[in-house]
Amino acid sequence: MAEFVVNSARGRGVLIATILASGMAFLAGTAVSIALPTIQSFFNSTITGIQWVVNAYVLALAALILISGSLGDRFGRKRIFCYGIIVFIAGSLLSGFAKTIAQLIAFQAFQGVGAAMMIPGSLAIINSCFAESHRGHAIGLWAGFSGGIAAFGPLLGGFLVETFSWPAVFFINVPIGLLALFVTLQFVPESRNPSARRLDLRGTFFIALGLSGTAYGLIMGPVNGWLSPLVLTSLIGGILAFIFFVILERKIPEPVVPFSIFRNPLVTGANLVTLLLYFALNGMIFFLVLNFQQVQGYSPIFAGLALLPPIILITFLSGPAGSLADKIGPRLQMIVGPFIVALGMALLIIPGTDANYYTHFMPGLILFGGGMAFVIAPLTKSALSVPQKFSGVASGVNNAVSRIAALMAIAVLGAIMISVFTGHFTRAVRVSSLDREEKIQLLSQVTKLGGIVIPDAFGQIARIEAQRAVKESFVSGFRWVMGISAFLAFLSAVIAAVTIRNTKKFG
Repeated sequence: MAEFVVNSARGRGVLIATILASGMAFLAGTAVSIALPTIQSFFNSTITGIQWVVNAYVLALAALILISGSLGDRFGRKRIFCYGIIVFIAGSLLSGFAKTIAQLIAFQAFQGVGAAMMIPGSLAIINSCFAESHRGHAIGLWAGFSGGIAAFGPLLGGFLVETFSWPAVFFINVPIGLLALFVTLQFVPESRNPSARRLDLRGTFFIALGLSGTAYGLIMGPVNGWLSPLVLTSLIGGILAFIFFVILERKIPEPVVPFSIFRNPLVTGANLVTLLLYFALNGMIFFLVLNFQQVQGYSPIFAGLALLPPIILITFLSGPAGSLADKIGPRLQMIVGPFIVALGMALLIIPGTDANYYTHFMPGLILFGGGMAFVIAPLTKSALSVPQKFSGVASGVNNAVSRIAALMAIAVLGAIMISVFTGHFTRAVRVSSLDREEKIQLLSQVTKLGGIVIPDAFGQIARIEAQRAVKESFVSGFRWVMGISAFLAFLSAVIAAVTIRNTKKFG
């Protein structure tokens, strides 16, 4: 098919369509994250409940995104992309009308199905439509402007939550999705892999089973006990499913993950960096939003504003960073970027219960945003360094890796957070001056973390003591989460240094 340049009319149309669709998905993530404390309070949910609100979406996305790339290669990338937009819009509407936390979780899983059909199509369409010499610039613009839409997510989400309540953060996807669908139908050409023949349904089943089992076990372990038969069965079953997946993929002629793409060290290194870096990123964002609202006492709008600095940096610097990667290759940026991210996350270990945003949070967030802006475009382009016929699969693999990282981050770091919080909070309550009944009422809510509700019957002194115990316990766990995230971001820089090399064909 014809290869466009960024400044052509068709090229701009393709970019607008993919930016709107991806931006909608990014907007959903940033806006919903701001709404999580309100959702937890509205449904009187434990931390496990809001973990599943996020992970149901991510689980469906991660499990199906691989075969969705293959669906696009086989049946047409534009067609599957459009279907994904439609399902995503429907899932958003249903989520806004949810009456229970269980319904919201189910509808978020349905929305994740639409995202799985839509997201890999964005990069696959860009990869197949643009000439290689313009691809890094196009990816940078895609990342930057998609992030530009997402940049409104925290502020818009905070405004919608305070003005209309939490369902509005889901309804906002509808007009954006309809516009993305219209532009796609008008400007995006159809493309497919003519040699694609067979779908790997068995591989998809095992990856879905593996992700579901491990995620369920990790999330429910701290609640039901790690030796619970259901938790053990889920974890062991998930691990076995992953093993069967790898064995199967190496034997069948047309796997959902063709391991041949990993012969290119750029692809292997980029996906390893993606796994660690996005694990750290998603864990940080999830618990930082809870910290802002439940510990620091920020309103949803101010919490949204607090997240703007890194998103603005990603929005405006990703495009230039992509152009730079076209000229000098990916290696330098893929080493320096994650290192800066790690430094920013390390600074977020410092804030306590009454931290000043401008001196304690903003410096770390600025470093985090700058590092991510520096690395996104070369990371993504390196992951797509495959023959064009595999562009849909490569995009699906890289997106799946980032979503698996998000899924595991919230599950693993959530387990660590619950463990640290529970230990600290239990000790603090037991040595407090609260009476026996007050202690029982607080300890019975320990799985809510910062969302613990202090009963109205508590006196002023008891209320202050209970609030201090909640906030200090949350900060104790939060510091562990930030420390682990910083280490993983640093490790991704080390892996990039070992695996990523500049090539003449990169630009």
